[in-house]
Formats: sequence, structure tokens, C-alpha cells
Amino acid sequence: MSEHTQRAALHSAPPGGISRQLGHLASEYGNRFLLEPAPDHRLPLHGMHPGDALRLIEQELVLDGIPDRNLATFVTTEMEPEGTRVITENLHRNYIDHAEYPQTAEIEQRCIRMLANLFHAPGDTTGTRTQGSSEAIMLGALSLKWKWRQRREAKGADHSSPNLVFGGDVHVVWEKFCRYFDVEPRIIPLQPDRYTIGPEDVAPHVDENTIGVAAVLGTTFTGHADDIVGINDMLVELKDRKGYDVPMHVDAASGGFVWPFLYPHTKWDFRLAQVRSINVSGHKFGLVYPGIGWLVFRETADLPEELVFYENYLGKRDATFTLNFSTGSSMVLAQYYNLVRLGHEGYSYVMETMQSNARLLAAEITAIGEFHIIGSGDAEQLPLVAFRLDGEHPYDEFDIASQLASERGWMLPAYTMPPNADHVKVMRALVKLSLGYTLVTTLAQDISEACAVLAKKGSLHPHDRKRVKTGTGY
Repeated sequence: MSEHTQRAALHSAPPGGISRQLGHLASEYGNRFLLEPAPDHRLPLHGMHPGDALRLIEQELVLDGIPDRNLATFVTTEMEPEGTRVITENLHRNYIDHAEYPQTAEIEQRCIRMLANLFHAPGDTTGTRTQGSSEAIMLGALSLKWKWRQRREAKGADHSSPNLVFGGDVHVVWEKFCRYFDVEPRIIPLQPDRYTIGPEDVAPHVDENTIGVAAVLGTTFTGHADDIVGINDMLVELKDRKGYDVPMHVDAASGGFVWPFLYPHTKWDFRLAQVRSINVSGHKFGLVYPGIGWLVFRETADLPEELVFYENYLGKRDATFTLNFSTGSSMVLAQYYNLVRLGHEGYSYVMETMQSNARLLAAEITAIGEFHIIGSGDAEQLPLVAFRLDGEHPYDEFDIASQLASERGWMLPAYTMPPNADHVKVMRALVKLSLGYTLVTTLAQDISEACAVLAKKGSLHPHDRKRVKTGTGY
């Protein structure tokens, strides 16, 4: 067959199909996926070479953003090679199977004990690893509900109308819990100039049917903390005056690995009497890939026995306190790797480095002259910069986010605040360890240039925005 005839045959496939010759060459030389649509609605009749399957997925994922430029997510996007090796070498190890993997179970307990110590638990305590802080919050809130019911039953009182008090600055999982488990949510609205809650906000909502108060250490919106000390003191006073023993759960998903190292003298944890449980995300500032979360109780009595299940079909009788069952143990081991690799000194160094670069970014953005930094000054905060436009402009924060994404690939989120501050538009940059000095200054320059471009061409989108919960990887 002549070369001309061969070429003609290669391109003579019917519409939507592949010629026999081209298909043969694809199987011979690889890259069959280049000639076919990606499998979609049904399992393909024939498989493909493992290398082709790998390259197919790699080609699909080039459409995703670059994780190092994702300044929206709180979730870890970079680990040391040794930490990654711990993960990949233990993907086959089932976390729940304590009979076959007893040392993995022991390492989980070591992590819980270390976190309990870091959070100043007064004595013996308990807890569990979770898929993320969403599961930890569900379990912690269930514990609040069960303990409240026990207190009501001991008094012979009605326990049919539980409520939970929290601010509009919480993650959406708190609202999910209330809907899923039939608890009245008493949500405290935020204000245009105040994006956290304090005791004066909480007090009017607390009564004998309140199962607990949720306070946030490091909000997803601005990175600040609720007045946890003030709320605790109010609950202690309420207990003394009215006999309402209302516990507090601290949602430290983001802040639990930050405050102990940047603000060690600030009391937010088990040093406060009414704090009975704490959740923290290992896959955020715990520096582990997703997904790993932790729930730690003040003492063992804070976990109701009714929520613990016992099973004996994996080789021995084991207690379980999770919403999930089978799941990988690799992230538990990766968390332990980070704890022993970094220690207190290493975590302090990492947090201080991120804080320093966050302050640099705040100063660079301020120097642009177009923005107001939210919470600048001495306020305790996560290593992030939350800011908004100052004054009148022919564009808004959403336009800047779009311009940065299209021109430079930065994923810098824009969003509106919760009610009653939902007309306030905010941008937020997470400053993780991968965002070093050079990238910080480059980002600030790109923001400045985006403003200059938008000043000339005007808005890219309608300015009528609806609030959505910011994605944070709980």
C-alpha cells in the first residue's frame, strides 16, 4: 500500500468511530484515549492500557486550577515527599480494622492524646479521627444533644424541643446538623462592621432547652475568632444564676492548629470550664492532605455511652464512634508523621512564617490604595488576608477575582458576608507555606494591575450577588 493510500485509510473512519488502522496504531503506540471520547454514561465495553488510563485522567485534570494558586481553600495542597510516601504506602490499610492493624489504632490514640494535651485537657479524655471537621462536628453536636437529654430526663423534664445556638459565621455543617437531627437552629446574625459573635449576642438565645453553644476559632470569612472567653464566662454565670448547664463546643477546624502556636496564652480551649468538645481539621493547618479531622472531648464522660457501638466481626470486639465505617488510615498516619516530624517548634515556625507573609500581603494590598483590610492591626487571626474595595468603583470584588483567574490563574475567592452583613463583599487570600515572599509580592502586583484594567473596561459581571457558603474543605 502506498504512503498516500495509507494516509487516506487512516482518516476514512465513519463519523464518531475510529478506523481499523488508526485503532491498531493506537493500541501499538499508546494514547488510544486521544481518539475516543472519555467514558461517560456507561462502563466501556473494552478497557485500555494502564498507561492510557493514567494519561486520560491526567489530560482531564489539566482543566482544573493549579493547587498552589488556590488561595480559596484552607485545605493542604503540599506535603513533604516523606509524608506523601507514608500516605501512598498505607492506602490499603483500613482504619476501622483494629484487630488486624492494632498499631494503626494505637497511633490514632497517640494523635488524640497529643491534641488533648495541646488543647489543655485537664485529665483522661477521649476522641476520634473523622473524615473531616464536618463529621467531627456532627458527632460533637450529637454528643451535646444526648448529654442535654440525659440532664432533662434526670430532672423529669420534657426533652422534645432541643435548640443549638451559633453565629452566622459558622460553616454550613452546623445548619446541616440541625436539619438532619431535628434541632432548632438559633442563628445569630452578623453585623456590617462585626463578623464574629460575643456573649451579648448569645445570651438572649439560651434557655433550658439549649443543648449547647458553638463558637468558632478562625472563621472562614475573615479568619477571626468569636469571643470564646466572654461566651464561656456568660455561660458560667448563667449556670450559677439559673442552673442551666449549657456546654460549649469550639469549632477549631481552622484555628486549632494555629492559636496554640501563634497565640499560646489566649484561652479558648479546655482551660475554659464550659468548653466540653473541640474539633480540628488535620487537613487544614494540621498540614495533611484531605481528608482528616479530629474530635476531642474534655473528659471521657462528655461522650455518651449510647453513641458508642461495639462490633466483633472484624476479629475482635471493638468500640466505634464514627458516622463512617471503612475508610483509609493513611491520613491518620500522615498526621502522626507531621506531629513527630515538626513537633511544637516546627509547627510554630510554619505558623509564624505564614503569619509573616500574610502581614506582608496585607501591607502590599493596602499600598495599592483601593482596599480596606478587614481586621488589620493586632487582632488575632488565621494566616490570611480578608479585604474589600474602599470607595466607589466601576467594578467590584467579583470582577477582580475573575480578572485574576483569567489573566494569571489565581483562584482568589470573592463572596458576600452572612446576614445581616450580606451586602458586604469580601475577598480572601489564604497564605499557606507554599505562598512565599516572591509569590506574595507578585500576587499584590497582579491585584493592582487587575484594578487598573477593570478601571478602563468596567465591570465583567452584574453586581447583584447572592451569598453562598465559602468552600473550605470541612
